[in-house]
Amino acid sequence: MTYYPGRAVVDLDAIAANVGWLRECAPTAQVMAVVKGDAYGHGLVPAARAALRGGATWLGAAQVPEALALRAAGITAPVLTWLYGPGAPLTEVLRSDIDISAPAPWALAEIADAARTTGRTARLHVKVDTGLGRGGSFLDTWTEMLGEAMRLQAEGLVRLVGVWSHLARADEVDHPSVREQLAVFTEAVHRAENAGATLEVRHLANSAATISLPEVHYDLVRPGIAVYGLSPMPVTHPSPQVGLTPAMRLEADLHVVKSAAPGQGVSYGHTYTTSYPTTLATVPLGYADGIPRRASNAAPVQVAGQQVRIAGRVCMDQFVLDVRELPVAAGDTAVLFGSGSQGEPTAQDWADAVGGISYEIVTQIGPRVPRVYTGQGAV
Repeated sequence: MTYYPGRAVVDLDAIAANVGWLRECAPTAQVMAVVKGDAYGHGLVPAARAALRGGATWLGAAQVPEALALRAAGITAPVLTWLYGPGAPLTEVLRSDIDISAPAPWALAEIADAARTTGRTARLHVKVDTGLGRGGSFLDTWTEMLGEAMRLQAEGLVRLVGVWSHLARADEVDHPSVREQLAVFTEAVHRAENAGATLEVRHLANSAATISLPEVHYDLVRPGIAVYGLSPMPVTHPSPQVGLTPAMRLEADLHVVKSAAPGQGVSYGHTYTTSYPTTLATVPLGYADGIPRRASNAAPVQVAGQQVRIAGRVCMDQFVLDVRELPVAAGDTAVLFGSGSQGEPTAQDWADAVGGISYEIVTQIGPRVPRVYTGQGAV
């Protein structure tokens, strides 16, 4: 048995239920559960299976190795991958029956080469940059790509099955850029259909748009962070109020618990000093485990049913709590964040404390922290 003094406990039933709720938000569309970044830190394969159990019919894996890992695990649901550079193993992608996105003209050429090599027709999604200014090609270049894709389709090398894009400000429902991007996307779809494409899926909606912008649901929605119970709009749509349940609880066993006198400096640089007789408790997780150093003197942790703040700087492998008179001992559990249902902090609380977003709190939990699964399908 491999021992580690901390663990990320992942509730697979919560993931399935979150997907079920997202299906209700977009009843006319299929759901692609985005499992990139090791399923936002929750574990690629267990989370993917839970999402499918909840009603997702597609999986989205940004990186090619993630998509291939899903197939290696025996998952047969449709998978789309989209983030790769020249020279990526696209032959493996096609042999594994994975849909592939073309973000730029060079990608079309490499997809065609992979199709020739494998003798397989690539299932192609062509990404249009509707205004995010990141992945995909702007409309003029995209239209040229569309013509090339249709030529390759006539050769039997590709089948254009999808047109897609990504919103820059979907969490700001009334921002004019949302309507501007929607107009560009509508034009791209129109051009594809006029060129003779028979599209299976048009997809634009991320988590925020799935929840709050039904006009962009189209045939397929692509929720990511919401699958794991964290809201993309925590101010206006906090997770508990919209029906999402955070799936990860990060906890650790207290290491050293000792009395300290007033005036005792704590951790590197003594950025925290005790001002009364107190008890210091050491939590054996640090920035090597993904605990943000910015959490120093800021982030909340629950011990003995109460929340206290980190005292002093977060170190590579540990940090300290000033627990005052709370009844704690070595081996007791400290809960860094969870669903909040038992009074513990949430990942959003941590994000607020460090000036970040909940996405980075869960995705940066390091690989040396074991993932322990609960719920149906837990191993």
